[in-house]
Amino acid sequence: MSFVSSVSPVAASSDRPDAALDRMLRRLVLTGVALVLLLPLARASTDALGWLPLWLVGMPAVAWWALHRFRMPGLAAVAAASRRRRGPQARRLRSAPARLSRAA
Repeated sequence: MSFVSSVSPVAASSDRPDAALDRMLRRLVLTGVALVLLLPLARASTDALGWLPLWLVGMPAVAWWALHRFRMPGLAAVAAASRRRRGPQARRLRSAPARLSRAA
């Protein structure tokens, strides 16, 4: 059985994203942040589009993030947890239970 690599030779050869697309996405993110901070209407929700800060800031930011091939934030925490020492768990010492006196 042969395994085919899912990485294309074009993507592997260039680690740098397209400069024009990077510049456009950066401008979209900064413009969206400015609109959301300065215009109260940009913080609203519409029936046609939904929550506007998502479309003005969130979506361009995720596209910019994907353009730079950033790793998922949770992967670092998973890797750190797997490197943790695997030893026995600490146990709490039990003291003798206190005896209650019987009332007569």
